[in-house]
Amino acid sequence: MIRKHLIDALSAALARSGVEPLPATIEIGRPARAEHGDWSSNVALVCAKVAGRNPRDLAQELAERIAADPPVHLRRVEVAGPGFVNFHLDGGWLHDVLRQVIAEGTDGYARADFGAGTAVNVEFVSANPTGPLHVGGGRWAAYGDTLCNILARCGFAPHREYYLNDRGRQMDAFAESLVARNGGGEPPEDGYHGDYITEWAAEMPAGADALEWGYARARRDVAGSVARLGVRFDTWSSERALVRSGAVEETLRTLEASGAAYRADGAVWLRSADGGDDKDRVLVRSDGEPTYLLPDIAYHADKLARGFDLLIDVWGADHHGYVERLTAGVCALGHRREQLEVVLGQLVTVMRGGEEAKISKRAGNLVLLDDLVDIVGADAARMTFLLQSLGSRQTIDLDVVAAQSMENPVFYVQYAHARICSLMATAAERGVDRPPVDDVALELLSDPRELEVLRSLHALGDVLAEAARERAPHKLTTWARQLAGAFHGFYHDCPVLRSDLDPPLAAARLWLTEAARIGLVIALDLLGVSAPERMESLAADSGEAAE
Repeated sequence: MIRKHLIDALSAALARSGVEPLPATIEIGRPARAEHGDWSSNVALVCAKVAGRNPRDLAQELAERIAADPPVHLRRVEVAGPGFVNFHLDGGWLHDVLRQVIAEGTDGYARADFGAGTAVNVEFVSANPTGPLHVGGGRWAAYGDTLCNILARCGFAPHREYYLNDRGRQMDAFAESLVARNGGGEPPEDGYHGDYITEWAAEMPAGADALEWGYARARRDVAGSVARLGVRFDTWSSERALVRSGAVEETLRTLEASGAAYRADGAVWLRSADGGDDKDRVLVRSDGEPTYLLPDIAYHADKLARGFDLLIDVWGADHHGYVERLTAGVCALGHRREQLEVVLGQLVTVMRGGEEAKISKRAGNLVLLDDLVDIVGADAARMTFLLQSLGSRQTIDLDVVAAQSMENPVFYVQYAHARICSLMATAAERGVDRPPVDDVALELLSDPRELEVLRSLHALGDVLAEAARERAPHKLTTWARQLAGAFHGFYHDCPVLRSDLDPPLAAARLWLTEAARIGLVIALDLLGVSAPERMESLAADSGEAAE
C-alpha cells in the first residue's frame, strides 16, 4: 500500500505542476543506500523532456508539492543527484507490513496475479535416457521445479515436462553396451563404459529387448533421482512416440508447403538464416534420416498445439548455437518468437578437501546427483543448486554444504526457522500470552534490527515478481538468506521472552517473530526445501532469547 500512496502523491504533484500527458506508469523503488531514504523515484528525469523542464528543477517542485500535502507515513522528501525524488518515512509503514503478513499468512502473502493464468510449459533436465543423472542435471531439476513454483505464485499455470530423446544412435549404442556387458564383453567404442552399465546389465532378464528394457531402466533411475529432490514431472514426452504419431512428417510437409524448407544437394533444408540463424540448417539428410532439428521443431509445435501460451526450455550451455535454428523453425510454422524462451545452464564442479571430487563409483569421472544427495541430503543439494544464477558456472564445496554451521547457507536459513519454532515453543511452555495483533502496540518496534526484518518481509513480493519475470529463482534464495540474516541479528540483539521485558514490547516482538516465520516458510516452500522445527545444533542456544 505504501507504494500506491507514494505513486498517487507523485501523480498528483505532476498534474499540479502542469506535466502532461502524465506517464502511463511511475516507477518507484528502494534505494541501495539507506541514507537515500526508504523509497525513490526517477519520474522527474523521465518527464523532464516532455515537460520542457530541467530534471532537478522539476524534481524540486514535485518534492515541495508533496511536502505541502504529504501522504501517510511521510517524514520528509528530498531531491538527490540529477533529479531523483527520495522519500524518508516513519516506521509506521513497516508496521502495516507486519499486519499484512499476519493477515494474509503463508497462503496469501506475496502472492500476485500478473501471470493471468498464462499456461507455461517448462521443459527441463531432459537428459538422454542412457544412464544415471549427473549433478548438472540435478541443478536444472532444482531450477526448473522452483521456477514453476514461483510462476504459480505469480498467477501463471506452469506445467513440468521432461523430453526423452529416445531414438537415434545414442540409444542403439546404449542397448549394445548392455548386451555386451551382459555377455561378459566390452561395449562398442562409441558405447557407454560406466560401471552402471555392468550393474544394469546384470539386472537385465534373459531374453529382454535391451533397448526397451534399458530405456525403461534409465527413465526409472532418472525419475527416482529427481524425486529425491522433490521434483516430479507432469509429462514425460517421447521422441519415438512423436515420430510414430506422424507429427514429424506433418511438420516437414508444412514447412515445405510454406516455402520455409527447400530441397538441395539431396537434403531438405530449413531457411533458418531468414529467421536469425547464421545459415540454413539441414532438416533431412541425403540418406533420408532427419536431423535432431526436425523432430525438435515438431515437438515444440506439439507443445503449442496442446494449448500452452509460452514454452520455456532449460538446456545446457553447450546448446547455445542451437537456439536460433530451433526458434526459426518454430516461427516458420506461424508461431511468435516470444512464445519460446531458452534458458541456458552452466556446468557444476564438485569440490572436496580443496580438490575436484571424484565420488562416483558408477559413472567414471561423472559426479552423480544421487552421490551428492547421499552426502549432503536433499535439502542442502537443492538449495545449493539455487544459490547462483543458472547462467553462471557453479562450484559446490562438499565440506561447506555438508557442515552443520552458519557458513553453510542452507543451514543458515533453516536454522532461522528452527530458532523461531524453538522460541515459540518456549513461549507456550511459559504461558506467555500473545494478544491479537490488532491489540498490540506495534509502534514499539523501532529498533533497527526489528525494522530490518520488516523491510526484508516487504521486499518479498517484488523479489518474487523479479524472479518470475527474469526466470531467476536464485533471487528468492538470496532473499531467504537476507531474511534469515535479519532474523538472526534480531534474535541476538532484541530479547523476546526475557523476564524484565515490558509485556507490550514482548507481544510486539512475538508477532514480528511470527511474521518472519511466515516469510521463511513461503520462501523455503517455493524453493522446495523443508522448514524444520528442530535442528540438533539448536540445543546449545535454545534459551538465548529467553533469558
